[in-house]
Amino acid sequence: MYFLDSYAIIEYLKGNTKFTKIIDNDPIHTSDFQLMEVYYFGIKDVGEEEAEKYYEAFASVKVLIPEKTLKNAMKTRLEFQKKDCNVSYVDAIGYQYAVDNNLKFVTGDLAFKGLKSVEYLGK
Repeated sequence: MYFLDSYAIIEYLKGNTKFTKIIDNDPIHTSDFQLMEVYYFGIKDVGEEEAEKYYEAFASVKVLIPEKTLKNAMKTRLEFQKKDCNVSYVDAIGYQYAVDNNLKFVTGDLAFKGLKSVEYLGK
């Protein structure tokens, strides 16, 4: 089972077949945080109508992020920063949720390459 970073969803929407293999064939999850970024990408690049479609396409796989995960994600983000690696709040939350729930965090963000619980798929 997988947790999708916004990067993975956006690449999927762009037609990147590396992400299609997972998204079309395996149980997936994401959260409002990732969908917020997807919606922003949509309104910025293709307009509000398409952004709505992008959001709705993944709304059925949303999970609620527990408070404990949110707090641990900020600790994880701080650890990344101590290593001069700046990950966003949203990415830290998604990664932490994947770790806490034994899921693979699907991303193409280099900051996560080689980490446990990560399925790194570059462009």
